[in-house]
Amino acid sequence: MKKIRVGDFVIGDNKKFFLIAGPCVLENEKSAMDNARYLKKLTAKLKIPFIFKASYDKANRTSINSYRGPGLKKGLAILEKIKGELNIPVLSDVHRFEEIDAATQILDVVQIPAFLCRQTDFIVEIAKKARVINVKKGQFLAPWDVANIIEKAKNAGNENIMITERGATFGYNNLVFDVRSLPIMRSLGYPVVFDATHSVQLPGGQGTSSGGQRDMVKYLARAAVAAGVDGVFFEVHKDPEKALCDGANSLYLDSLGKVLVTLQKINALVEKA
Repeated sequence: MKKIRVGDFVIGDNKKFFLIAGPCVLENEKSAMDNARYLKKLTAKLKIPFIFKASYDKANRTSINSYRGPGLKKGLAILEKIKGELNIPVLSDVHRFEEIDAATQILDVVQIPAFLCRQTDFIVEIAKKARVINVKKGQFLAPWDVANIIEKAKNAGNENIMITERGATFGYNNLVFDVRSLPIMRSLGYPVVFDATHSVQLPGGQGTSSGGQRDMVKYLARAAVAAGVDGVFFEVHKDPEKALCDGANSLYLDSLGKVLVTLQKINALVEKA
């Protein structure tokens, strides 16, 4: 398994899972900082390596009227403050070629959105400039086809690659998580993350926005850790019902601790098996 250093920890050491978490999109500086502080305190207590995630511009919203975020300049400034003041690695997704240079100067991990995971030139350009890449496997892509994405990034000179499973399209406005995808993708030799909250999303399920099944998140996360995974990914919000993006599939921030403790217990059993 390829080992990747992010901040002061190593991904892919097969010892314990790390966490990617935060709000789907940056809403304002105060809420982002509060969210990050809470998560840092929680993960320090549980001794779970942590990367803060939030989008500065969610360019793939369902509706033209949907909130997208503060934009590149303001958003990166917030993420840079979280990184600097709280000493937390930060991750965000990049949707445009024009944003790559600025984003790679700040972000510890650059995320390639699921809808762009087959865009060769985009992957190559990010691979040339990013420290670490997290590729969201498209809902339309078979797990074994991820090998082609990895080869594109490697060909550009970057082997600090993670792949994230976020569910597969299952008819209209629905996703399904095939747990087989995790060992299949891990067999390619690179760390695999399971995005538990996006895997219960109902894309476009509310007409002008996506729906979700928040109550199913913990069950899918348990299955992923039991199957063996390097990282888990949760979108969390203090009040998901008022979140400006993906509230229906986001966890309540204060519920995450209980979920993580359960996952640690499962992980301990898997290590002994």
